[in-house]
Amino acid sequence: MSRKKLSRRQFVAATAMTSAAMITAPYVRGAHAAGKLSIGFWDHWVPGANKASTEIVNAWAEKEKVDVTIDYIPSQGNKILLTIAAESQAKSGHDILAMPTWLPHAHTENLEPMNDLMGDLIKQNGEPNGTVKYLGQLKGKWHAVPASVGSQIKGPCSRIDLMKKHAGIDVQALYPAGQAPKADSWTLDTFLKAAEACHKAGVPFGIGLGETSDNVDTAGAFFHSFGAALVDEKGNLTVKTDAVRQALEYYKKLIAFLPPDAGAWDDSSNNKWLVSGRGALIMNPPSAWAVAKRDAPQVAEQCWTHGFPSGPKGRYAPYIGYFWGTWAFSKNKEAAKSVLRALSQPAAIEKMCVASGGYDLPCYEKLTTLKVWQDETPPKGTLYHYPNPHNHQTLSIAASPAPPKIAQQIYTQATLTKMCLRYSKGEAMEKVLAWAEGECEGFMRS
Repeated sequence: MSRKKLSRRQFVAATAMTSAAMITAPYVRGAHAAGKLSIGFWDHWVPGANKASTEIVNAWAEKEKVDVTIDYIPSQGNKILLTIAAESQAKSGHDILAMPTWLPHAHTENLEPMNDLMGDLIKQNGEPNGTVKYLGQLKGKWHAVPASVGSQIKGPCSRIDLMKKHAGIDVQALYPAGQAPKADSWTLDTFLKAAEACHKAGVPFGIGLGETSDNVDTAGAFFHSFGAALVDEKGNLTVKTDAVRQALEYYKKLIAFLPPDAGAWDDSSNNKWLVSGRGALIMNPPSAWAVAKRDAPQVAEQCWTHGFPSGPKGRYAPYIGYFWGTWAFSKNKEAAKSVLRALSQPAAIEKMCVASGGYDLPCYEKLTTLKVWQDETPPKGTLYHYPNPHNHQTLSIAASPAPPKIAQQIYTQATLTKMCLRYSKGEAMEKVLAWAEGECEGFMRS
């Protein structure tokens, strides 16, 4: 099994739409192999996590007598996004390519339908969550296979000690390990009061208002909690509604208790905030906690991952899905579907989740109670509620339920966080709404 990362020269070649041969490596099998297959996986943040994917594919290739090449493509510098765009345009490249969030919809016309495979996987693993269906289907057609690798919930990670001391909230009692949540009191009002108390104590909540995904994802969950959307599922503008006004009013109050530079935060800022010990809560998958285990164990020992606060329209949490897509121009679609089936077996999914330290999150309803989330420490049970095992919150993505090609632009342009910042800085409500409406009208035309 070949495993390598794209070099700078190879990446430039790919984005220039040169031959896929530029990004292959020597095959491990000889002339008796039953075909060749090339895979472009996302290069995982967690050290050692790629090894599990390689081993699963290697075992499948040995059994099926297929020569396989794996490239691990990083997301830094948008390399994976540029690779997807280049291959789609060139009609040449990997047989299977990892695709984050919105990309299956953006390239659906060039992707092989997966209804046959997904029908079998759903029977076996249970229904995917609603956000995965929204991102992975178009008019009833699955255009990619959900990947556990890279998929995540960006829920609250709280400091047990600081929340208890300064806000009077016992997050372990609200979300006890091994039990269903007892979180009826964990509402947006409670959250706001806790943010104020921790701000006064000098340990503010670490929630960013920048233009990167962590910030947008959090804003999206709060907006959904008010039933607020800028565009509805039919493509109608819904900016100037009471729900959107309520979400902006809430965010204006919350921003007063956040770090003063929150508007400039990127996706690393909240991780650093938690590890530094300066904050009582962030919104993140377990990556920040994992770094704290290594660099600041005294912080990690006090971390508890749990559910989102509930609002007038329910309890929502940001879910970011990754997918594996097979190009319609692939020369080995049968083998591609076969290895995707192997990667989607419960044992394979569990192996990948364990290798990521519980970071990766399968979308299927039968696979949200794996032992990895019960066993991870410190403290014992810290990740139990991360995968939403009791289905007590709705998993969502910012800018939904707008048609995905419109939602992608709302999301990418960080329209929600920009609205919140504008209003918090004193711009009139109706002016903010008019600006956002104009932005959405432009997205609809493009």
